[in-house]
Amino acid sequence: MKIIVQISAQQLELLDDAGKILRRYAISSAGKGVGEMRGSFRTPRGKHIVRAKIGAGQPVNTVFVSRRATGEVYTPELGARFPERDWMLTRILWLSGCETGFNRLGVCDTMRRYIYIHGTPDSVPLGIPDSHGCIRMHNADLVELFEQVTAGTEVEIVE
Repeated sequence: MKIIVQISAQQLELLDDAGKILRRYAISSAGKGVGEMRGSFRTPRGKHIVRAKIGAGQPVNTVFVSRRATGEVYTPELGARFPERDWMLTRILWLSGCETGFNRLGVCDTMRRYIYIHGTPDSVPLGIPDSHGCIRMHNADLVELFEQVTAGTEVEIVE
């Protein structure tokens, strides 16, 4: 399995080992565009792997903060009470860069920037760049993807 995130198309493709596209999903990448530097709030490019899978078995719309379930389950009412929160929901695929000096180590380290593929409220529009650096997906799509990949799965993020 391999994941390709296409920034220009705002989509994520899941490929089998032969390179055949199994599924396409709508995503939202960073509103500030692409970039690898810490503090840029941009989506990093290049070759990555899924470092860790977080949230297996949690209910859909489980709220995560710092990769930990808070005990909350997202509802539109909760969202209205905390409009400033960048909601990380349902599952997290934590990414780690593979290209030393570009997206790994130093001031450009994807893992240390806490870049994830994560769920977002289903009311949030996808197909437009609007995240703070991560790759956002709707929850049902993320659950489906999460079940098909393992830690170590290759992820390539291209413009």
